[in-house]
Amino acid sequence: MTRRQATRADPLTPEQRRRNMSAIRGADTKPEMLIRRGLHASGLRFRLHDRRLPGTPDLVFRSARAVVFVHGCFWHGHDCDLGVRPRTNTAFWETKINLNRMRDAQAEVDLLAKGWRVATVWECALRGRDRRPEARILHDLAQFIRMDSADRLAIRGNRPFTPHHRD
Repeated sequence: MTRRQATRADPLTPEQRRRNMSAIRGADTKPEMLIRRGLHASGLRFRLHDRRLPGTPDLVFRSARAVVFVHGCFWHGHDCDLGVRPRTNTAFWETKINLNRMRDAQAEVDLLAKGWRVATVWECALRGRDRRPEARILHDLAQFIRMDSADRLAIRGNRPFTPHHRD
């Protein structure tokens, strides 16, 4: 699969870029907080970042045996407008992002094998030109968590959600 690459060189110095990248948070991001607040307001209760589960899901709904990951498109290698690869240090970024993708895939396989249902909300669903209505995303997630009809759910920008029904 061909990845989109940045069309221009990085305008920041290496030191400025290093500072920016090191300031990016791994938890409690704006997209994650938006999902947390919306699901909590709809009456759903959850645990955060359970390290006992594969992949340390962002939200864990124990009674529903469901987990939610909120993935940043850049960091998790999503094929969308927000998942652009940098033009500088490309070998490093290809390796890093590919390892993230492999780790994500393995965590999902492990969770499914343990009887958990897995939902992934991509950053592009919440922001950018292809974003979906926030209320619709929260409705789809709440329905997935409350219903036991699908093993997986992926919510992407400007695309209908894709439940994977049990066989």
